[in-house]
Amino acid sequence: MNPFWSAIARELTPYIPGEQPRIAGLVKLNTNESPYGPSPRVAEAIAAESGERLRLYPDPVATELRETLAAYHGVRAEQVFVGNGSDEVLGHAFAALLNHKAPLLFPDVSYSFYPVYARLFSIRAETVPVDDEMRIRVEDYRRPAGAIVIANPNAPTGVALSLAQVAQLVDEHRDIPVVVDEAYVDFGAESALALLPGRPNLLVVRTMSKSRALAGLRVGYAIGDPDLLEALIRVKDSFNSYPLGRPAQAGAIASVRDEAYFQARRADVMRTREGMTEGLRRLGFEVLPSATNFVFARHRALSGSQWAKRLRERAVLVRQFEKPRIADYLRITVGADAEVARLIEVCAEILRG
Repeated sequence: MNPFWSAIARELTPYIPGEQPRIAGLVKLNTNESPYGPSPRVAEAIAAESGERLRLYPDPVATELRETLAAYHGVRAEQVFVGNGSDEVLGHAFAALLNHKAPLLFPDVSYSFYPVYARLFSIRAETVPVDDEMRIRVEDYRRPAGAIVIANPNAPTGVALSLAQVAQLVDEHRDIPVVVDEAYVDFGAESALALLPGRPNLLVVRTMSKSRALAGLRVGYAIGDPDLLEALIRVKDSFNSYPLGRPAQAGAIASVRDEAYFQARRADVMRTREGMTEGLRRLGFEVLPSATNFVFARHRALSGSQWAKRLRERAVLVRQFEKPRIADYLRITVGADAEVARLIEVCAEILRG
């Protein structure tokens, strides 16, 4: 290890993103990308910001985008914070809101960036086990804590809490910040945005990568009390005061303004998800109830790593995590109908073999 590295760099185990391979004929179901392109208006808006205008810095506070998101969600612009993907927004939240003397709590099976951020920012963290059905139990969070972060729907399980359960969690911890990561909420779960009035400890984090098919633009945002956001702004402006470029801001605005396209594509994903779930279950897979654009499934015939290997040999890529409790599960993105048909066909071939 290089002697010039800092102590924190030596101690980190970074987050590992989903693989982006170049394989001919690949059915790529490992990174929860949308099988559909973004609204056609997005490309038009990005083109308008290209060329000579790129010599100019973007609006550092993304005023028009924040106003557009605020109008869409029925909040004030000062309640909206934007960043370079929801991962950056979450990183700012970990630094600004989740670092306290008492431990930060999050599920033991959840987004694997949470423990990475906790180590990066030297946050004392404790995991709270999900139950045997991979569900978050609100009552298990009745313990000393400095802050709480959960993904709802949870990732990689896809299982969602009801709005009433999220409200219970927030209300039972009014003296600490609670961050709800809603990266997948548009695919069938209830958003905690409805809980914001009267709950100054709640921060809701969203992304435009999944349901709006803008993973390549890297746009995320948080909505909460302006006093909470002031902490995020302080961290952002101490790190990167121009997080979103002109094309990203323009493309995100155009996406939000094309509601018909957004609703049609999310409905397509949910329809395909139900068909994929049914097809996998017919083959003997155990599939958890999903409110996301992926499913979490296992089949006792093979281990998770064996399934991932044999699918990859047939140019079907899924995500498998070598972690306690979930090593035998596959996280499978909802692809286009033809991709899902190929997945089911290949799984059947493997079982016959």
